[in-house]
Amino acid sequence: MDVRESLKNLIREALSILGLESSTEIHLERPANIEHGDWSTNVGLVLAKKAGSNPRDLATQLVSTLEGFASEHVSRLEVAGPGFINFYLNKTWLYDVLLEAVNAGSRDWARSEEGANSTVIVEFVSANPTGPLHAGHGRGACYGDSIARILERSGYSVAREFYVNDRGTQMNLFAASLEACASGKDIPEGGYHGGYIKEWATEIPVDTDPLSWGMQRALSAHKEVLSDLNIEFDSWFSETSMVESGSIEQTLSMLEKVNASYEKDGAIWLKSTEYGDDKDRVLVKSDGEYTYLLPDVAYHLDKLVRAERLINVWGADHHGYITRMKAAIESLGYEPERLEVEVTQMVNLQRSGKEVKLSKRTGEIVELSEVVKEVGPDAARFTYLLQSIDTTQTFDLDLVSKRVNENPIFYVQYAYARIRSMMKKADQIGFIPLPLSEVDLSQLQHSRELVLIRSLHELPDVVERAGRELAPHQITTWLREFAADLHGFYHDCRILGDDVEPSLAQARFLLMRGVLIGLEIGMDLLGVSAPEEMWRDEIIEDGEG
Repeated sequence: MDVRESLKNLIREALSILGLESSTEIHLERPANIEHGDWSTNVGLVLAKKAGSNPRDLATQLVSTLEGFASEHVSRLEVAGPGFINFYLNKTWLYDVLLEAVNAGSRDWARSEEGANSTVIVEFVSANPTGPLHAGHGRGACYGDSIARILERSGYSVAREFYVNDRGTQMNLFAASLEACASGKDIPEGGYHGGYIKEWATEIPVDTDPLSWGMQRALSAHKEVLSDLNIEFDSWFSETSMVESGSIEQTLSMLEKVNASYEKDGAIWLKSTEYGDDKDRVLVKSDGEYTYLLPDVAYHLDKLVRAERLINVWGADHHGYITRMKAAIESLGYEPERLEVEVTQMVNLQRSGKEVKLSKRTGEIVELSEVVKEVGPDAARFTYLLQSIDTTQTFDLDLVSKRVNENPIFYVQYAYARIRSMMKKADQIGFIPLPLSEVDLSQLQHSRELVLIRSLHELPDVVERAGRELAPHQITTWLREFAADLHGFYHDCRILGDDVEPSLAQARFLLMRGVLIGLEIGMDLLGVSAPEEMWRDEIIEDGEG
């Protein structure tokens, strides 16, 4: 039962009766304060000018009309402010929501077909295979995987892809650095000096190509830590493969054919200024070497053939690269809007209130594997996804390692574990849940109970919005609030016990089934586990299960 769509239909019917038609989408939102109703619309404000009426007067007319045929779920309506209409719904709609969620289960609740028959390639991480991933890479990795999960739940066919820059100057310097270190020679100018170079150099087998071996060693390290974070890619796309297939040269020819490139000073340039860039960009240098741009254009053309929609997750240092890539795509006849680029801002690690810039183990930049090992994969993922990626993030290593209320991932996972614990106890004492049709949900009258169902009802909208805005932190925020609602319920309401009426116990047990479903969905979309047992460093104020 989609309450929001039902209300929109009621509003459309009322507008029709008043001789008004809305050419724009009717907007409904949830008031921040529950005292202002369950839903609110600004349609009176939007259509007042067209109706030749004062917004509040139009809203009043709409309310009078709606009251004549409002659905059984609407208990009352009111005009608020300059022309808003607030809808107050009966508890029966909440009970219907709970039943619908439990019937659907975690597999189907909050799932849509919005992206049905549409293919998306989400490309993320794509770090050069010249060393281990660092802590900053973790944010883009967790973000990319989470938006892939959210889009999949919205009906899209999603491919996760890692672009491997396995050729060019940096790869050659990386190989030369490994070779020099292995043979006791000085590392070349501009080469790699990290401690991992010395470590890896000792592992190189005799008579082995350092370039090929080093790349595989780096990719192996990448795959290991990403797997630890519950991130698996569908494809690892090699830049070298495009050289071997000739697709880079083909791309260059295509750009020349559509007059999107030109020669100057012995180099070949992209006419990117014709498509909004601040200057033209070099595709092939005067020595015949490709710049990063040309293989990247070839790669994006390959992706455009494979998917209707491309989503790239790039670091903040790539922000200036967006315009030139869209320019290249547009010059070849593709809509630049098919490429969406999400840019992740910096991550500042913190321990004991101080910024952590260097690893205690290596004295160099902190590797992602160290963060995951210290705080655990669930805490790492949840923390990276706490905030919008367009803000600089402070990652408190101390806090997310503790099992306390203030640690967001612990607070959410403990909400799940305590319900599982209650259900285990129920089984041990012989509690037998009734079939759904026999549970008297009218027993659920406590404000703590109703708040939980309202939050559960919000989840489909939250998932839809998170997918539309590519914003996993909205799931994180919802989970934290939902967990707080659950802990508040436990503080005020008992489920099992001689002092709980059997009919109320059955209703509350069913409510907990619904809460479990919401928690499972939210945690899965963030890629974190749902543990059935947990211990804690401090007591969370609650009532007995």
